[in-house]
Parts: sequence; structure tokens; C-alpha cells
Amino acid sequence: MGIRRLLVLLLMAFVSGWSAGAGPAEVAPAAETPARKDARMAWWRDARFGMFIHWGVYSVPAGVYKGWPIPGPGEWMMRVCSISVAPYREYAKQFNPVKYDPDAWVRLAKEAGMKYIVITTKHHDGFALFDTQASDWNVVKAAPYGKDLLKPLAAACQKHGIRLGFYYSQAQDWVNPGGAAMFGHWDPAQDGSMDDYIRNVAVPQVRDLLTNYGPVSVLWWDTPEGMTKERAERLFSLTGLQPGIITNNRLGGGFDGDTATPEQHIPATGFPGGRDFEVCMTMNNSWGYKSLDDNWKSTETLIRNLVDIASKGGNYLLNVGPTSEGLIPEPSIGRLHEIGAWMKVNGDAIYGTQPSPFSTLAWGRCTRKATADGATLYLHVFDWPKDGALTVPGLKNEPVAVYLLADPDKKPLRWKRGEPGITIDLPGAAPSPISSTVLVQVKGALDVQE
Repeated sequence: MGIRRLLVLLLMAFVSGWSAGAGPAEVAPAAETPARKDARMAWWRDARFGMFIHWGVYSVPAGVYKGWPIPGPGEWMMRVCSISVAPYREYAKQFNPVKYDPDAWVRLAKEAGMKYIVITTKHHDGFALFDTQASDWNVVKAAPYGKDLLKPLAAACQKHGIRLGFYYSQAQDWVNPGGAAMFGHWDPAQDGSMDDYIRNVAVPQVRDLLTNYGPVSVLWWDTPEGMTKERAERLFSLTGLQPGIITNNRLGGGFDGDTATPEQHIPATGFPGGRDFEVCMTMNNSWGYKSLDDNWKSTETLIRNLVDIASKGGNYLLNVGPTSEGLIPEPSIGRLHEIGAWMKVNGDAIYGTQPSPFSTLAWGRCTRKATADGATLYLHVFDWPKDGALTVPGLKNEPVAVYLLADPDKKPLRWKRGEPGITIDLPGAAPSPISSTVLVQVKGALDVQE
């Protein structure tokens, strides 16, 4: 196997399997009581569903290099193909998103039932989507568009009540000298001091992001290549500029962050100790736009992923990769509209829910909410029983209300006590071919004995 091919395979294995982890926490953030953390995390735990946006210069070649489709995600093209800095910078001259409509992007996220947006302000190629004095490698100075892309997005989020988060590649930067690169640099133009890079590029740019765009709810670090405790401290100290901000576990240097970030897979049982987690996932195979990637997940898969993740106490950060013109691909738009239609009926069974009290359910998933005098169970039925009998194993509580969430009249469904648990009589046809929700309300402390 050639060295180049080995590098590509190792890189792709890393990218596809990254679930973040910079090791055990060595650095404690500022003292925070559990109650204050719960208050800070409350909106995020209630949201359950957000939009990830991967956008940058890599959308110009769109996954095609010298006439050939590249392997792996489009945003990794510079590293996968070992493109030198000078020729890669030429792509910026074609990055002119004149069809960019941030208001439409935010409205699309809201219509899909998403509560927050996280956008790649600077990915590993170092290109910034915002105006910054720390480097001329940005949309204002290096691209014909010549305008900050984040300001109108921030304004649209404020207008429509959507929380805004910023992704920032703090360590890997393949254009600004001194930035890290997985498997090492391949162009002398990349060489330099990483400490100087952190001091002169990363720190001022993160400061820009946290001071120039109004409220920022999430700071999403990525790939802590070469990050030491000292380097990470310089960046983490800036989060005080946005009180209440939520950070993930990819900063490095021992900073554990608020959320774990499994990528492209759903943990089988959530995280031990009730750790907050957010599954980030693509709709096709790539994060950044790839013109030849038509391997789109079905709406059924996306909705069931959302339900599965919520049933384990996590959030779903679902990605879109806009084109260099500023358009979200139509297959993404169509799926988001379909998810939104489902959420209009079933959103109460997703937002603000807690993990399932059941270890497994043969027919689907469960989410729940605490009530003043008991609990509400939301039974997400993927496989509608042909005989109309839905068994809820191990539920010892006596239901006081059972009905389909899709039924505006809340017509009671019959149920009977059995072993194990209860059996609910369902109508012949499922309200949704993807996932139908049966609401079961009980009084008293929830008692499930499987």
C-alpha cells in the first residue's frame, strides 16, 4: 500500500469515526453549582434538535479535484489531496455566494422544528466566514463577495428566535502558518509556531466571534490536534465574554466541555451519569457540499434518528452543506420540510423530554416528561402492530390518560393490565408511516420493572 493511500485511509477512518475526546478532564472550569449548570443548560436540553452548517471555500471544487471525485468529506479536500496553500487559496476567488439568504436559512431551520444553528465560522482550511484583522484569509479580503457572512445570519436568528452557535477549528488550520495539521504539514508555507498561531490568529478570531455578533449560545470546537493545556486555556478564557455559553468536548488540553459529541453514530445507551451529548450527523456522506454525493438518508431514517437520540437524552445536530452560491441543496430542503411536518404533530414528544425508562422496546422508542403529579410517557411506534395490540413491558403505574398525539380530540384508547406491563388497543392505521406517538399519562412516581 502506498504512503499516500495509507494516509488517506487513516484520515478517512479518523474523520468518519471521530466522537471527540481529548482525554480526561485535567482543567476544571470556573466553579459552578449543579443548579446553575442545569439553568445554563436548560434551553439546550429542551431544544433536542439543531442545524449544523458546513460552509466554506471547499464548496467551490465541491469534492472534485483535477477532474476526479475525492474520497471522504468535501471539507477535507485540501488535506486528502495534499493541495499546497497557494493553489488552494485560488478557490477563494470563486467563492461568491450571491444567492445567500440567511433569513431563508433560519426560517427553514425553524420550519423543520430546529431550535438552534451552529455554523462553521472557520473550518480546518482556515478560511473565515467573517471579517477579521487576524488574517487576510477570510471572505471579506480574499473572496469577491467581500462581506461578512455571519452578521446577517446572527440578525436572522435574533429575528426568528433561533439560538446561534459558532463552530471554530481552533487547532487545525492548513493555510495560516503555524496551524496544526493531522499527519503533519505538506507545504513549507504552513510551517510556523503553533503558539504564535494560537496567540495571533485563533485567540483574536474567537474574541471577534464572541464580541461582534450579539448573543452566542454555543461554541463548538473541533479536532484538538496539538492542543496543550496552556494553548487551550488561552481560548477557554474567552468564553467569559458570553456568559451562559455552552461548549463541547473538542477543545483539548484537558477541557471536558459541557457536551459529548458522538459523530455519525448514535450511542447504544446514551452516556454514563447522564452526560449531555449531541449527535452530529450528515444527510448524505459529506459535511461540506459535494456535487456528486447523492447518497441521501431518507426522511424516515432522519426522523427515527431524532427519536432514538431523544429517547437516550441527547440532541440531534443535523447538517446541511450549502453551495458556493449560498444555496442549501434541494434534497436537504425537502427532507427538512418533511421533518417539520412530522414535528408539528409530534414535537411535544421531543422537546424537553427525558430518556426512556425502558431498556428496549421491540416496536420503537419512548421519551418522557415529569408532571406535577406523575409522568407523561410518549411511545414512539415505528412498527405499528398488525393485530392492534401494543405491549408496554413492565409499566406498573395505572394510566389515567392514553391517546394518540395526532388525535386533536384526544379520544381515549382502551388498555388492559397484563404480564408484563399493559397492552394498548390501537386503531388499524398508523397516523404516521414513520413514527406515531401514543401518549400515556400516569400519576405517582414512575414504576417500570422490566
